[in-house]
Formats: sequence, structure tokens, C-alpha cells
Amino acid sequence: MNRLEQLLALYEQNPDDSFVLFALGKEYEQLGQDAEAERWYRRLAETDPDYLGLWYHLAALVARTGRKDEALALYDEGIRRARAAGDQHTLSELQNARMNLEIE
Repeated sequence: MNRLEQLLALYEQNPDDSFVLFALGKEYEQLGQDAEAERWYRRLAETDPDYLGLWYHLAALVARTGRKDEALALYDEGIRRARAAGDQHTLSELQNARMNLEIE
């Protein structure tokens, strides 16, 4: 059983597990299946929007697919949530990524 199959089996056991949803997004992203990766990231955004790592990866994927304005809005949402959570590390990463995208 490969990693993707393992993650899908875990998802079947617990479809609301935030880590599994995030890991599925990352796995599809690594496989070059951006649309499928985005689908999993967006599912996570619906079920657990405070899973802060989500916002960096979703925004970066959206930016890579040429949707700059949408990516900036996703970074903004992540920044808002990281600030509310008091997570300075994630806040800094999101702000830097947003700034880099803005100047591209």
C-alpha cells in the first residue's frame, strides 16, 4: 500500500481528521495533481479553518496556478487567523510569503 492509499484509508476511518485532510492535500500536491490538492485543502478550510498550516500551502498552490488575487486573499485569511491564535511563527511565514507574492 503506497502513501496515498494509506492516507485515503485513514480518511475513510475518520473523514474529519484535520491532519489527514492536510496530508492528502500535500500528497496530491507532491504528485503534481494541483486541482485534487486544492480540493483537499479547501475541505480542510471548511472543516477546520484554524488549522494554520493550511493557509500557507493553499495560498501558495493558488498563486502557482496563476490566481494571484485569490492567493493574496488566502494569505490574508491565514494572517488573520494566525494573529488571532497568537502564533507568531506562522504569522511571520504568512506575512513574508504574502509580501513576496505581492512584489512578483
